[in-house]
Amino acid sequence: MTKFLEHVYIFSTIIFTVYSQLIMRWQVSLAGELPQELSGKLQFVGNLLLDPWVFSGIVATFLAGVSWMLAMTKFEVSYAFPYVSLNYVLILFASFFIFNEQLSIAKLIGTLIVVLGIIVIAKG
Repeated sequence: MTKFLEHVYIFSTIIFTVYSQLIMRWQVSLAGELPQELSGKLQFVGNLLLDPWVFSGIVATFLAGVSWMLAMTKFEVSYAFPYVSLNYVLILFASFFIFNEQLSIAKLIGTLIVVLGIIVIAKG
C-alpha cells in the first residue's frame, strides 16, 4: 500500500500537467490569433496572464513541479520519468474529444507503444 501511495506523487504530476496544457489550449484558442507586431503580442500575452483560467493553469504547472519534487524523494528518475509519458496519451485523447483534433492510426499506434513501454518499465 505504501508504494501505491508514493505513486500518487507521480500521478499528481501527470494530472496537474494535463490540466494545465488543456486549459492553456482552451484559453489560447478563445483569445484569437496572435498579433504580428510586438506590442500586440505583449498585450495578447498580458491579457492571457490576467485570465483566471490561465492563472489556474499556471498554478497547476507549479503544483506539478512540487509533485515531481516529492516523487523524486521516493523514486529514481529513470523509473518515474517514463510515467510522465502518460501526459501524451491523456492529452492526445482529451484533445480529440474536447477540441476535435485529429486522431490518426499512426498516433494510436504510437500511443500504444508508449503505454506498452510504461508497462515494461513499471514491471522492471
